[in-house]
Amino acid sequence: MHHLTDLGMTAEITIRLRRVEFNRAIAAADIAAISALLSPDVIMITGTDSAVVSGRKAQLFAWKREFSAKPRMVYTRTTDTITASAVEPIAMEHGHWRGLADGEGVPAASGTYAAKWRQNSGVWLLVAEIFVTLG
Repeated sequence: MHHLTDLGMTAEITIRLRRVEFNRAIAAADIAAISALLSPDVIMITGTDSAVVSGRKAQLFAWKREFSAKPRMVYTRTTDTITASAVEPIAMEHGHWRGLADGEGVPAASGTYAAKWRQNSGVWLLVAEIFVTLG
């Protein structure tokens, strides 16, 4: 059992760091860095209209569109908890998010999210995210 606990801790630390990378990539409008965090078949369900963005290519297209908007929204996702599976190389992340328009101090939107991660060839990638807009 000790070994599984170690794996869970490693998963939690790694996923928390991957989330920080994603936040940095959004702030920097770095499409390549975002791409490196997503599995090819990743699914995202947006917070307000529950649009389904299916696949890495579709999500990168959505980010490119988001980055060219004026004013541009900068999203920050903050991890609250990570639960690693004891039987599969997968983990569930729960957290909260906010979106700030460029130069604004007050969030334009905020809410909660859940994200499923899978370790593939030693790398943790996002396979699914669902966002809920609460404010």
